[in-house]
Amino acid sequence: MDQRDSQILIPEENGNQSAQMSKGFIDGDDPARIARTEVIKGSKYPSHERIRTIRPSRKALESVSPGLLKATDAMLAPPHGGSRIWFYTKRALIGAPLATSQAEHERLTKVKALAVLSSDAISSVAYATEACMGILIFAGLSSLHMILPISIAIIVLLAIVAVSYSQTIPAYPGGGGSYIVAKDNLGTNAGLIAAAALLIDYVLTVSVSVASGVQNLSSIPFFHFLNAPHLEAFLDVGLVIIITVVNLRGVRESGSIFAIPTYFFIVSAFFMIAVGLFEAFVLHHQPLVASFHTINNQAVHATEGISVFLILRAFASGCSAMTGVEAISNGVPAFKKPEAKNARTTLFWMASILGLLFGGITILTLTNGIAPDPSGTQTVIAQLAAHIFSGPLAFFFPLFQLGILLILTLAANTSYADFPRLASLLARDNFLPHQFAFRGDRLAFSIGIVSLAIMASILLLVFDGSVDHLIDLYAVGVFLSFTLSQSGMVLHWWRLRTEQKSWLRSAIINGTGALTTALVAIIIASTKFVSGAWIVVILIPLLVLMFMGIHAHYKRVERERTTNIPARPADIKHLFIVPIAGMDRVSIQSLSYARSITDNVIAVHVAMDSDDEQRVRAAWKQWRPNIGVDEKTELIIIESPYRSLTRPLLTYIDTVHELYSDYTLTVLLPEFIVGHLWEHILHNQTALSLKAALLFRPGIIVTSVPQHLPSRMQDMPEPLPTP
Repeated sequence: MDQRDSQILIPEENGNQSAQMSKGFIDGDDPARIARTEVIKGSKYPSHERIRTIRPSRKALESVSPGLLKATDAMLAPPHGGSRIWFYTKRALIGAPLATSQAEHERLTKVKALAVLSSDAISSVAYATEACMGILIFAGLSSLHMILPISIAIIVLLAIVAVSYSQTIPAYPGGGGSYIVAKDNLGTNAGLIAAAALLIDYVLTVSVSVASGVQNLSSIPFFHFLNAPHLEAFLDVGLVIIITVVNLRGVRESGSIFAIPTYFFIVSAFFMIAVGLFEAFVLHHQPLVASFHTINNQAVHATEGISVFLILRAFASGCSAMTGVEAISNGVPAFKKPEAKNARTTLFWMASILGLLFGGITILTLTNGIAPDPSGTQTVIAQLAAHIFSGPLAFFFPLFQLGILLILTLAANTSYADFPRLASLLARDNFLPHQFAFRGDRLAFSIGIVSLAIMASILLLVFDGSVDHLIDLYAVGVFLSFTLSQSGMVLHWWRLRTEQKSWLRSAIINGTGALTTALVAIIIASTKFVSGAWIVVILIPLLVLMFMGIHAHYKRVERERTTNIPARPADIKHLFIVPIAGMDRVSIQSLSYARSITDNVIAVHVAMDSDDEQRVRAAWKQWRPNIGVDEKTELIIIESPYRSLTRPLLTYIDTVHELYSDYTLTVLLPEFIVGHLWEHILHNQTALSLKAALLFRPGIIVTSVPQHLPSRMQDMPEPLPTP
C-alpha cells in the first residue's frame, strides 16, 4: 500500500504515535485520480491535522487526464491460483497481448502479403491441371490434349479477373471485398449473397488445400502409409489446428512464419518448370503433346464421348486455379501504406506467378504424357516432379513434395486472413454475432479464426479428407462473388461518370469481368450440380436467411431494449427479495446489504418440511431485534410439499412483481466464489438456476453478493483500509 503525506496543514508534535483518521472522501475535481485522501487528526492536539494520500498497491491503472484512465502493462501480470496454467499455456502458444497502438506495425509488406494473401491462388497449380484432366479422361486418353486450350482459356480468365480487381482496389481502399462492393452498389441482399458465397469458399479452401497437401505427401513412397482409411482426415485436422494457432498469433507473425515455405514452393516450382522445359524441348526435342497410352500400366477405356458438356465440366474443374484471386482486394487494409498501391502491385505479382506456373505445369504434363492415376496414390504434379527430378536431381523430389505439402497447407492461410475480416464486417453491420467483430489479444479476429477452423475440420472428417469429393463443392461460390463484385463496380463507375474521365474504360473492364465470371459461375453450377455443387447452391440462400434473422434480432433488441426503471433516481422505489437458506452469516450479510439501500426488504425461505420452517422462524425471531422500527424487513416462508426449491420461489417473485409493478424489484442472491474449478460443482447450482430463470423475466434486476472463501481471499488484491 502506497501511503504518503501529500500536504501538512498543521505539523504534529514529536512523540505523537497515534492518530485518528477522519472519514475519507472522493476527489471532487477528478474522480479518475486513483487515490484516496484522508484527514488525520493528532491524538494529543485534535486541532493539528494533516492530509494523507493513499494509493493502490497494484498500479494497473494510471491517470492520463481528468476523467480518463489507462490500463497499464501491470494488467498483463499472471493471475493467482489455477488460472496460471491457462495463462502460461496461452502465452506460449499465442504470445503476449498486443496494444491497439501496435496495429499499424502489424500490417503486411508486399513480400509478406504475397505469402499470406496469395498462397491460396498460387497453391492451386498443384491440383488444377489434374482436376481438369480428371474430367477429360472420361472420354479416353485421346481427349487429354484438350487440356491445352482449356488452360489457355483459364489463363485469359485469370487476366480478366486480375485487371478487374485492380480497378476495385483504388475504388475501395478500405477493403473492396465482394460484400462491400455488392452491398454499396447492388443492395444489401446482393451483398449478403456475395458474403455467403465467400464464407463457404473460404471454408472449402481450408479443407481442399490441407487435404490436397496431405494427399501429395502420401505420394512419396516413405509416406504411403498415410493412404490408410481415415488416417489422412485426422492428419488434416491436426494441420488445421496448427495453422489456427499460428494465425491466432497475429497477421504479421503468421506472414513471417509462412513466407519462407511459400517462396520455397514458388522458386522450386519455377526451377522444375525450367529444368523440364529445357530437357523436353532443348535436349530431347519432344512434341508439345505426347501420346497417352497407359497409366501405371493400366488401360483406360472411354466411358463417354467428347462433348461440349464434357469440355465445360473440365473447364469448371480447372477454374479451381482461380480461387483466392479476390483475397488481395478484400484485404487492402492489411497492407502497409500506401495500401492501395501496394495491394495492386501484389495482385499483379500474384496473377503473373499463378499464370506462369499453371501454364508451365500444363505444358510439361502434356509433353511428358502424364495422366491422372486411377488409384489416386500419385498426383499428376507428383508424377511430373518424379519424372523431371531423376538422376542427379533425384534428391530434389522429396524436397519438392514437401514444398507442395507446405504451400497447399499454407493456402488455407489466405482464408484465415480473409474469413475473419469478412465476418467482422458482417458483425459490424449486425448480420453476424457481434463477437466476430472483436479483436483478440494479438489484434486478430479470434472468434472468426476459431470458427473457420471448426467448420473446416468438420468438412474434412465428413468427407474423410477426400480431395475428389471436396473439389466438387469448390469454386461455385467464388465465381458468384466475382460476378456480384464486378457488376457492382460497373454501377460504381456509372455513378461517377461526371467525376471520372476514365469511367467508361473502367466500366468496360469491370463489365467484361462480370460477364465472364457470370458465365463461368453458370457453367460450374450446372456441370457440378449433381456431383456436389447443389450443397453450395442450397447453402448460400440458407446463410442469407440466417444473416437476415440475426439482423432482425438486433433491430428488435435495439427497438425494444427498454426497462421499467425510472430515469430519475428520485423516482426509483426499491423492493428487495433476498432468498435465504437460514439465518447464517451469509444471509445476514445479504440482508444488511439490501437494508442499506431500502427499507423494503423481503427475506424468503422455501421450507421442505415443518421442522425446517420452525428452525428458520426461530432463528429469525432471535435476530429480529436488529431491525429498526421504521424498517419494512419481513420474513416470508413458503411451504413446498413437493420439495421443489426454485419453482415456488420464482412464482413468489413473479407475484410480487405483478402486484408491485411501480417498484423496482431486485432479487439479491448470495453466491460462493471458490478457488478451484472442480469446487464449482459443489456450490452455486441454485443461484445459477435462479439467475438463468430470472434472466428471461423483464423488469427484474438480479444482483449477486459474492462470498469469498478464505482460500480464495489470499489470491485477491489487498483492499484499501477503512478509515
